Amino acid sequence: MMHFTRISESEDISPILEELEVSPEMWLADTSRQRNVRCQRNTRNIFLRAARKPLPPGARNANDVHESRIAPAARNFSQTLEYCQRVADAQEGQLGRATLVALLPECKVFPHIDAGEYYRIRDRFHLVLKSSLGSPLTTEGETVVMREGELWVFNNKAMHWAENSSTEERVHLIFDVLPHRGRGFYVFPQKRGN
Repeated sequence: MMHFTRISESEDISPILEELEVSPEMWLADTSRQRNVRCQRNTRNIFLRAARKPLPPGARNANDVHESRIAPAARNFSQTLEYCQRVADAQEGQLGRATLVALLPECKVFPHIDAGEYYRIRDRFHLVLKSSLGSPLTTEGETVVMREGELWVFNNKAMHWAENSSTEERVHLIFDVLPHRGRGFYVFPQKRGN
């Protein structure tokens, strides 16, 4: 595969699912992503780590902001954040943003590229939490079907999209890792001056 690497087939997702079960109201705490990012309009999310706000001088948008902050919802998801940190540590990297994302039944995340300096130098991970029929994700014409309990990293710097053909929500934990220099799966080198 050119755009996908499966890291693990059998992650213990039960602590994360338990945290989600206890805090279902958090899906509606911040709806900015589905309102403001058109390709994500069929999703719901819970921000755990997000871009630092206010944006620093010179930043056009959050895609160029490297610093992350703990989001208010994170207080309900300590096990989830600990999982993200363990993966980042195993990669000898630094944890960036993290969010729980539900793709609505029989809906799509539309084609897009995660552009900007933040994404350029980080790897994007997906941990599948709920997906009764599997989670198809396509990047540049290459498609994988991710299954519950699998951890994947993929090239989000290329055109990609996802779909949920089931009648249930598809839920993933999505997070970014800044790899140790010279490592990483799908990262581009920093531009001079960064």
